[in-house]
Amino acid sequence: MARYTEALTVERGGFRIKVPESWWEFDVRPESRDDSIRRMVDERVRRHPELEKSRDAYVSFLRKAAADAWKSGALYCGCMAESFGGDTPITGSVTVSLVGGRTGSGNPLPTDPAAIAGQLAVKEAKKEGDSWRKVTTVDIPGVGPAARTHGIEDIPVPGDALNRTVRAVLMQTYIPVPGQEGKVALVAGSSQVLDLADSFFDIFDAITSTFRFTG
Repeated sequence: MARYTEALTVERGGFRIKVPESWWEFDVRPESRDDSIRRMVDERVRRHPELEKSRDAYVSFLRKAAADAWKSGALYCGCMAESFGGDTPITGSVTVSLVGGRTGSGNPLPTDPAAIAGQLAVKEAKKEGDSWRKVTTVDIPGVGPAARTHGIEDIPVPGDALNRTVRAVLMQTYIPVPGQEGKVALVAGSSQVLDLADSFFDIFDAITSTFRFTG
């Protein structure tokens, strides 16, 4: 799976995060993302000709990940799409969004990790194969406590008129933004490779632990 010892630091306005060097990171804006993805895939295939057979799969996955990230308001989207000898690449993504909300009376929602965790619903699997979700709080080194969910969840397909869902490994960490009432940085990791759920939880946790606010 991913190599944690070779990391690429990505900086955006107000934060930075490290992802494995083998990951893809690209502009998610609609007017430029397709060209960005095409150039990245072309460059990767030139350096690793054995990936040619998976070119279309890489492009399709990365375009969908970029479109979903843009619709969710993400400021950063990083993806892995690696072949380990099989016909289908192993894929996963991490996005960072700045989100906020207000109560019915108009007050900012609390950003205290314990309060956020108290508002997040735990979901128990009633039988094998059901979706599930656990809620915890974690400590991000150099940042502090944060609320987190992780599990196997049915995620709504953005913009789908039929309200379809996709089952995925999902970890979401809610990190309070210093000095901004009601705002949190949401670091979300997801993959549709359910058989590797535990490995992806480890990867997403490792990446999220590198998150830092800047400025």
